[in-house]
Amino acid sequence: MKAKFAPGKLLIHLLFIFVTLCMIVPFILVISISFTDESSILDNGYQFIPSDFSMKAYEYIFKAPILLLRAYGVTVLITVAGTLLSLLITAMLGYVISRRDFRYRVPATFFIFFTMLFNGGLVPSYILITQYLFLQNTLWALILPSLVSPFYIMIMKGFLTKMPFEIIESAKMDGARELRIFFTIVLPLSTPALATLGLFISFGFWNSWFPSLLYIDNEKLIPIQLLLVRMLQSLEFLTSNSDFVNQFGVDTSELPTLSARMAMAILAGGPMVFIFPFFQKYFVKGLTVGSLKG
Repeated sequence: MKAKFAPGKLLIHLLFIFVTLCMIVPFILVISISFTDESSILDNGYQFIPSDFSMKAYEYIFKAPILLLRAYGVTVLITVAGTLLSLLITAMLGYVISRRDFRYRVPATFFIFFTMLFNGGLVPSYILITQYLFLQNTLWALILPSLVSPFYIMIMKGFLTKMPFEIIESAKMDGARELRIFFTIVLPLSTPALATLGLFISFGFWNSWFPSLLYIDNEKLIPIQLLLVRMLQSLEFLTSNSDFVNQFGVDTSELPTLSARMAMAILAGGPMVFIFPFFQKYFVKGLTVGSLKG
């Protein structure tokens, strides 16, 4: 049977192709610029195919490989630990307020929802972390502020609300306790929602640099994002004060300012691009099934 031509489907396909190109083309351009010689960029502008291939931007960034690898290690550690802890707490809170036999479900849900509208603010958070919890210059200062998100809890609640309550009642009749029900029944059935939220949470921890700017003075605990920000600031300082810096024999015209920015963007966000395919299996299902529900 010959398929009928559907203009509506063609328009939808063209729309998605356009959106995909809008995302992929700039990423390819960023990769290309990071491998282009600085003088070529100044002469010809940004090009998809480098007219003068150069690795100077990456050579500048990798001048101190130990510093870079240590920063990567800190970022990976806080991303993995923070994501696992955040998922566990989010699932626990979402499960509790989704149980219809929980007496305080409504006030607990309102309390969590209220924090989506109002929070303590920057100064009270800083005082709490540094003066009361004494977490300054520890990895907990990078994990704790982003550990719980009320928005993710509400998404988890929406997913768990659709889970048949008869499953939990059957487990109770078989003698299972609450912790066993949660870890052996609820969590395995929540894989799509956990995978989707885990992806968002891991992105948040990976790209986070502001908590480290506030709470970390120890150079050994600096994550990759803050390290790249400092490198970029150093480049901008050297190029904007070239007359002063040239007195010390430093030729600022040789510094790969523009290409280094793109190389930093690749190093900062590149690893997370390879993580997404592992979550793709659950991503769409988690977004649709775990949609918000009042």
